[in-house]
Amino acid sequence: MTGEGRDIRAKRLAMRSMRRGIKEMDLILSAYAGECLSAMDDGELDLYEALLEENDHDLYRWVSGQDHAPDKFAGLIANIASGAVGIARPR
Repeated sequence: MTGEGRDIRAKRLAMRSMRRGIKEMDLILSAYAGECLSAMDDGELDLYEALLEENDHDLYRWVSGQDHAPDKFAGLIANIASGAVGIARPR
């Protein structure tokens, strides 16, 4: 985004990660954002921001392994899913 500093952008994306449509995605994405956003480069932030535009029910199905994620999100979804054990994936 034009004029938005990296720290402000990361905070905005963290907030969007916490305020989703379904509670499971709130938990999964807020945990992921808390652990990973600060280390992301601009390209990774762009991809994560695009992911946040997706429907929560689709995101949950991708993270839980019920459906395959689109190729552009596959690596990111795999990273998110690895931290979602016990929420979206059985232990």
